[in-house]
Amino acid sequence: MAFAVTSSPAAISGSSFSRSSASSDLKIPQIGSFRLADRHATVNLSQKRCAVKPVNAEPKRNDSMLSHAATTSAPEVSEKVEVEDFEQLAKELNNASPLEIMDKALEKFGNDIAIAFSGAEDVALIEYAKLTGRPFRVFSLDTGRLNPETYRYFDEVEKHYGIRIEYMFPDAVEVQALVRSKGLFSFYEDGHQECCRVRKVRPLRRALKGLRAWITGQRKDQSPGTRSEVPVVQVDPVFEGLDGGDGSLVKWNPVANVDGKDIWNFLRAMNVPVNSLHAQGFVSIGCEPCTRPVLPGQHEREGRWWWEDAKAKECGLHKGNLKEDGAAQVNGNVATTESDIFNSQSLVTLSRTGIENLAKLESRKESWVVVLYAPWCPFCQAMEASYFELAEKLAGSGVKVAKFRADGEQKEYSKNELQLGSFPTILFFPKHSAKPIKYASEKRDVDSLMAFVNALR
Repeated sequence: MAFAVTSSPAAISGSSFSRSSASSDLKIPQIGSFRLADRHATVNLSQKRCAVKPVNAEPKRNDSMLSHAATTSAPEVSEKVEVEDFEQLAKELNNASPLEIMDKALEKFGNDIAIAFSGAEDVALIEYAKLTGRPFRVFSLDTGRLNPETYRYFDEVEKHYGIRIEYMFPDAVEVQALVRSKGLFSFYEDGHQECCRVRKVRPLRRALKGLRAWITGQRKDQSPGTRSEVPVVQVDPVFEGLDGGDGSLVKWNPVANVDGKDIWNFLRAMNVPVNSLHAQGFVSIGCEPCTRPVLPGQHEREGRWWWEDAKAKECGLHKGNLKEDGAAQVNGNVATTESDIFNSQSLVTLSRTGIENLAKLESRKESWVVVLYAPWCPFCQAMEASYFELAEKLAGSGVKVAKFRADGEQKEYSKNELQLGSFPTILFFPKHSAKPIKYASEKRDVDSLMAFVNALR
């Protein structure tokens, strides 16, 4: 197994914290000792810091990140293990800098923690880890479908930091079965979850079974629908760690409270290499078929799985972020109790019967613009003002502006009959044509919407 190792520890200066040889000690119970088979050196786990030797040559890579500690023979616990309150720790560190949080994570878990690196701006985590002066490990999930630029970037990062990234790969038999049965691009038809489960979630699960903690680049501003409440540290609500069972894995999110623009300011200030895809308009970077550039003013997560609901934009790696937020399940769909949006006297509110009748008409007295929306969708909320302005501009022009709530019980109908792919979906019903025309652009400012309407009416 390859360990990403920095140079010898150096002191961190600053008003927030400092480190001496005494304060850096980890106070953990003695749980025995073991012998590293490939190093022929005995390490006593009663020591308060794990000793990690620098890598001088590329060792053999295993298909697991299982820690060397897992090869021990029934260690004896000599004292009662105290359970740490990570919810309280999260409160204590909520206003701490990413550097301080990273240092605390590496100090507590030593060689049993690793940084999850996706090949995007989360390279900031590696830079913070290097700045602590502590040894650290980095792993990444190679799904087999990443952009060529991302693979080249992995190599650049390894050379820049003098590390070896521990790559995890999907099971070849599972990938083969999925592709043979459903094709290479089934996720465009029935959602990305199945593909992500095979190519990302299961390899991640194997990786985390060899750790007691992991470090992610999640930020609250990345995805309003799923990450707005991410704490800086938490007991992982989904995955298990080395010891197995609930609560056996701790998840650190050092940049949870940092804005994206501040991450980029940090990367520029430290002259950190970045993925060349960022210069092409990519913000959030994942697999090549499921990632695209975003337009100015669009949220970064609009470049991921753009054909799906905004509230579902997690691949499963951070599934614990998904909450119903007061929602009730109605026939397998989420129907929320949140306040309605697009409330204006300028808009016509269509019921299910109303939208069905409108769709059946082969000849209409007036053209219609209809937005298919969900009140909980942040992208629907973001276009509310421009849609109001569109309605005002079209008042008296012979074009009606309407809304239809398409989540919950109406979602399946909307997908089958109204071309709903993701929220919001905007349709134009021409005056003398039965079939509605779907607005294909991601630009939702009033000028773009007016250009769409004027081209068709």
